[in-house]
Amino acid sequence: MHEFQRVLDEGVLADPGKTLVEIDGEMIALFHVGGVYYALDDVCTHDGGPLADGELVDHSIACPRHGAKFDIRSGGALTMPAVRATKAHRVKVADGGVWVAVGEPPASSSIGHGAAEAAAPATAPQHSPQPAAAAASAASPEGAETAPAAAPVAAGPLSEERVREMLKEVKDPELFVNIVDLGLVYGVAFTDAEEAGKQRVLVDMTMTSPACPAGPQLIADTKRVVHTHPDVAEVEVRIVMDPPWSPERMTDDARDQLGIF
Repeated sequence: MHEFQRVLDEGVLADPGKTLVEIDGEMIALFHVGGVYYALDDVCTHDGGPLADGELVDHSIACPRHGAKFDIRSGGALTMPAVRATKAHRVKVADGGVWVAVGEPPASSSIGHGAAEAAAPATAPQHSPQPAAAAASAASPEGAETAPAAAPVAAGPLSEERVREMLKEVKDPELFVNIVDLGLVYGVAFTDAEEAGKQRVLVDMTMTSPACPAGPQLIADTKRVVHTHPDVAEVEVRIVMDPPWSPERMTDDARDQLGIF
């Protein structure tokens, strides 16, 4: 059992209310809702935002940076862009004070693990697309008739619409939703390349947070996919953080995939 430490006097924190306390060098967000106290790490698992600064509504707290919501009873991620829970700690009221045992999960730890966590695979799949011929062979029994192979995404004249369709092959490794439907692609432009008949493609895109760990992979995959078009000589990806990304940029298809209604 982890040791309980007194963090404040009972009745000091309003109901509903929230505050920030420090326990052994760790910043803990403390909440008081419906006569019950709850404690979470003061960390949004999406980009490290301070949860204690967010908006508290019933039993959910919203990260002030990108709006990811967590259940204060369990730490469960309720909405995108967070896909992992933040850590919850056991709280008790005794001897006129509120006590927190950092590292001791609450009895209600199974409450509030919502659609955001359910949408994320336990192990993020790597980007290793199976060749179309191999995929068709694996999916069809020997001797069975197979449908004609679909035209490659790169087919057709080079245009912004074509590039955006190609970029739907690039998926966020945590959310497993393509970057176009996530709203990460801000713009596509073209300039003439030195090689006759070829184009240089400029892709303006953003990340869900400035320190997104998937950034290098998404940039590399974007260049790889766009470069498959025969009219492309070079691909440049420019990262744009203004305006910052927010969940409102997602398409309805992305929301359906992630269970956001």
